[in-house]
Amino acid sequence: MKKHLFMSLILLFTLGTSLLMAQDEEVVIKIDTLSTQVFMLTGQGGNIGIYVGLDYVFMIDDQFDRLSGKLKTAITSLTDKPIAFLFNTHMHGDHSGGNAKFNSDAVTLVAQDNVRNRIKSNQQKKLDEGEITTEYFSKMLPEVTFSEDITFYDGDETIMAFHVHNAHTDGDAMVYFTQNNVLHMGDTYFSERYPYIDLKSGGSIRGYIAAHKKALMIINEDTKIIPGHGRPSTFSELQSYVVMLEDIMENVQEQMAAGKTLEEVISDTSLTSKYDANRGDGFIKPERLRQTIYESLMGE
Repeated sequence: MKKHLFMSLILLFTLGTSLLMAQDEEVVIKIDTLSTQVFMLTGQGGNIGIYVGLDYVFMIDDQFDRLSGKLKTAITSLTDKPIAFLFNTHMHGDHSGGNAKFNSDAVTLVAQDNVRNRIKSNQQKKLDEGEITTEYFSKMLPEVTFSEDITFYDGDETIMAFHVHNAHTDGDAMVYFTQNNVLHMGDTYFSERYPYIDLKSGGSIRGYIAAHKKALMIINEDTKIIPGHGRPSTFSELQSYVVMLEDIMENVQEQMAAGKTLEEVISDTSLTSKYDANRGDGFIKPERLRQTIYESLMGE
């Protein structure tokens, strides 16, 4: 009996490992050209922004550790210039999981203050459990952090990074390339689908909407937007997204004012039905969005 159980466990482990390797092999890094200097890389995880400057590359987010080799190959297909800055839009592993593989003496890793704190906390657990080395742990951590905003200059290009409070998390930052007129919004924007708002990491529905409105004040109708997930987007699409979120939030607020419970709001499909067909088939389903908005408002 023990032998059969042992063999079954080995088989499950082998199948799981093979499936994971097959999935990694199937990941194709796609490149979208947004301007003469700015590109969006799509693979598995959050969208990556690449700015090819006069002498160096400014990289935004890095997906998962295991995809670092493929990402480096994709970047070298664009330029032979070295990466000088790697910017984390927030702390989630599908955006910062490759930090250690990209971090080096030549690369400066930058993020908002809370991002370093949360990555450090998450990686400390792995270090304590022996899953990673001390060197790996240190390379995962942003080396330069900021509270509200930070600016980089490269020739005629000004790269503005600014913190948006309690949106997707408590450490979100957007990056705007002013001359190229491209904005990377990280996970403060999920184009063509409902958003994931991480309440446990400091996110909120009001902060999420406020982040969009701040972006709209900075950009213009010609700006190209890199969302955290989804296809490249536009000013008008972001405007429509704000209208949608405010509409759904108001619907949930009305039900809460009427004394409806969380379970009743989750099951009330009418609250999001106007948008479900176009937005509700992504990672976050309509019922999950209704739950998130209710819990976010209840926690105020």
